[in-house]
Amino acid sequence: MRASPPVADYREHAVTCHGHTRIDGYAWMRDPDWRKAMRDPTCLDPHIRAYLEAENAWAEAALEPLAELRRQLVDELRGRIREDDRSVPLPDGEWRYYSRFREGGQHPIICRRHGEQGEERILLDGDREAEGIAYFRLGGVEHGPDHRYLAYAVDTSGAEVYSIRFRNMETGEDLPDVIDNVHGALDWAADGRTLFYTVLDDDHRPRWVRRHSLGDDPAAAPLVYEEQDPGFFVGVGRTASSRFLVIESHDHTTSESRVIPTEAPQTPPRLLLPRQRDLEYDVEDHGERWLIRTNASGAEDYCIMTAPLETASTDDWRVLVPHRPGCLIRTMVAYRDWLVRLELEDGQSRIVVRAMADGAEHQLGFDEECFELGVIPGYEFVTDTLRFTYSSFTTPGRVYDYDMARRSRVLRKEQEIPSGHNPDDYVSRRLFATAPDGEQVPVSLFHRADLQPGPRTPLLLYGYGAYGISSLPGFSPHRLSLVDRGFVYAIAHVRGGRERGYRWYREGRMRHKPNTFSDFIACAERLVEAGYTGVGRISVHGGSAGGMLVGAVINRRPELFRAAVADVPFVDVLNTMLDPDLPLTPPEWPEWGNPIEDAEAYHTILSYSPYDNVRAVAYPHLFVAAGVSDPRVTYWEPAKWVARLRAESSGDGLLLLKTNMSAGHGGASGRFDFLEEVAERYAFLLYANDLV
Repeated sequence: MRASPPVADYREHAVTCHGHTRIDGYAWMRDPDWRKAMRDPTCLDPHIRAYLEAENAWAEAALEPLAELRRQLVDELRGRIREDDRSVPLPDGEWRYYSRFREGGQHPIICRRHGEQGEERILLDGDREAEGIAYFRLGGVEHGPDHRYLAYAVDTSGAEVYSIRFRNMETGEDLPDVIDNVHGALDWAADGRTLFYTVLDDDHRPRWVRRHSLGDDPAAAPLVYEEQDPGFFVGVGRTASSRFLVIESHDHTTSESRVIPTEAPQTPPRLLLPRQRDLEYDVEDHGERWLIRTNASGAEDYCIMTAPLETASTDDWRVLVPHRPGCLIRTMVAYRDWLVRLELEDGQSRIVVRAMADGAEHQLGFDEECFELGVIPGYEFVTDTLRFTYSSFTTPGRVYDYDMARRSRVLRKEQEIPSGHNPDDYVSRRLFATAPDGEQVPVSLFHRADLQPGPRTPLLLYGYGAYGISSLPGFSPHRLSLVDRGFVYAIAHVRGGRERGYRWYREGRMRHKPNTFSDFIACAERLVEAGYTGVGRISVHGGSAGGMLVGAVINRRPELFRAAVADVPFVDVLNTMLDPDLPLTPPEWPEWGNPIEDAEAYHTILSYSPYDNVRAVAYPHLFVAAGVSDPRVTYWEPAKWVARLRAESSGDGLLLLKTNMSAGHGGASGRFDFLEEVAERYAFLLYANDLV
């Protein structure tokens, strides 16, 4: 057991850009052969490995007194999971497809049955496939349209590098065809023997779309599309009608689509609308026209247009669903007789159903103040049934089938909490915080109904605020382990997400990124003002870009916070955005700015980059997680940040770095292994708040 935390070597390294010089004393933590180490963590430089393992040993030693609490938390968390859970079967013609878990199983089992009462056939047993493998995660799993073959992608390193295999669903035998180094996105042509998939380049970016015919040599798979811009990723999928395969190129603010008829998979892809900076669109086909969800012509919260199949030119576009400022059309789902859209306005979700015959629309209503909705498109295009999900802070997840013609819904499944859960034992509400520029920032929160919050009440405040991703108040059984111990749990819906429309995103990116951090601090202060907690009693949590949020706010207002959990935090922002060889850097420039070419972007990022703004102040207790195989936030970002915090912090708060030496951005792959990670973080938070 270590008696003291490790001290990282400090090796002065000067970095100059736009006439400004920074000293990066921990740049050596980046393995020169990081690509190889990411795909095979055993190849990590021995000196770097020794440091990370020393940090792991220190964290384990520091948490050892909490071992019994961690075991108790794991038991609690596991007790809220139905171990033999299963999804509601999705119909596809005569077949019903679903996934389930076995009692004690870590990984999903992919199944089907014939009709409603047919005998189950296991197509893919995740537990069996994972035997003897340190890391196992399924990517895309798609059955062919003739229900004969299953294509599935597997990641065995955590680096999000997949291999595609093919299985005969009748015999259960795998074909000899194996395709390596793919991104995980895949889809079938109509013949059930031709698969389209995306291939990674040396910089771990999905750059190529190839076409494989079963029985052919995968190494000779024809190239269908190559993306020339390193800032764009490619993906592949099908329209809801299954008439077209869609190849989409995109960064965070611009997209471009090409289509191939599924009945003629060797047809060269046809470009629908050439890319234009900051123009986004996605398409579905309906009869002889395209349905186009787009932000064109100033419709920043999106509208839905139509265009003839043969052209798709903007000259021929016609408005189907007009733009409403502040009402974000998050997604659309097309059926033969219906068009469904999922909207978000002022942080509230709604489902709108439109009859294609006459344009008549109706909305699905819900009673709670804070909730989350999702739509499951399914496999069938000719149907009146919409499957959707609903949950809230207090209500476990529900799956409904909604008859769009009769306007009636049937509850198909409610998330079971085996250890028991009564939604009436909890209360949730929403309030608004005033940001420094006067903007009203929503905050969603919940706590036990019998709790009387006050200045000594511990509160966990979650935030993300990037890429236009909205953090909505859905149900998580894990949070109850904190809330039942007296925590208030809250989400700050800061700018950078799209909870209040695209404007909300626009005002939290590029040169406006600092709004994300001031919004979050305003939310924390509002919760204190409203009597839910007190200064120094707030813990914060965020992961990836949300981890950057954590780092930025504890740099700015360390005294406001009690503790922080930063999962795979994007904290070395400036150095990463200055390195075009890293997997995500060129695609990220539209989000943060390009500091290589733009001095203003350089200085804006410098002003908030957590690693570059560590100060000699007393920081809150801090738990930081990283993964050696992580292609999104490379392991050295959190490692460098912790080393600098340990060297410069003037306080005595607990500072822990846990690096998963055999996993990446998503952490442990098994569902129960993941609970161990949740329990570790919760035990840390309870300790930091004097609740053990």
